[in-house]
Amino acid sequence: MSIASELSGTKHDSLSFLQGVKDCIPTLLGYVCVGFAAGIVGASSGVSTMEIALMSALVYAGASQFIMCSMLAVASPPSVIILTTFIVNARHLLLSASLAPYFSKYSLWKNIGIGVLLTDESFGVASDKLAKGGQVSDRWMNGLNITAYLAWIASCVAGGILGNWISRPEVFGLDFALPAMFLALLISQLQSVHTSKLKHRLLLVLCMAVLMYPLSWWVPSHIAVIVATMITATIGVLTDK
Repeated sequence: MSIASELSGTKHDSLSFLQGVKDCIPTLLGYVCVGFAAGIVGASSGVSTMEIALMSALVYAGASQFIMCSMLAVASPPSVIILTTFIVNARHLLLSASLAPYFSKYSLWKNIGIGVLLTDESFGVASDKLAKGGQVSDRWMNGLNITAYLAWIASCVAGGILGNWISRPEVFGLDFALPAMFLALLISQLQSVHTSKLKHRLLLVLCMAVLMYPLSWWVPSHIAVIVATMITATIGVLTDK
């Protein structure tokens, strides 16, 4: 076999569906842990196992599922739940837009399939591969996304089943899964920020925390989060250089 053939074969293998599955394996522990906690918290909030399975399959967003469960537990209006979920997941528009140029040669339906199953973790794996000079393909991305998708649903359902026997998840610290996940996402985002803009981002985080305190006195906390987020995002856009 010639050197060119060997290189071609290596390139083909690195873009295969199976390689996408393999590249997803290091991130599976995160999906399993957070999904398991999300299922338990969902069950303790009164969400049935079937509803948890449907929520995991249709919403497929850890932070949003935690928020939805907590808002369902306090009987928040559907409009507020939908708006909050949209705001929390709005970052995926930017994630998809960032990867879109690398999949422009594929059909619209393939791109929709890739974008719908894109997560923070799969975006991180793809970005890391590209940053190291690698290439991505629709087959590789589908292997990555579908493996994560199935692991997430299975973890949430398993957590939901176990959650039927755990009435107080806070005893085991599982209620901290959401704050812990947000902290992990925040740290992950800050690590990718250029040093010159790190101070600006940290000031926005502080601004968000300061705004939440007075707003929580005037409006319900779920409304305060939306208002504080919109004010902070506006300040961030106006002050970003």
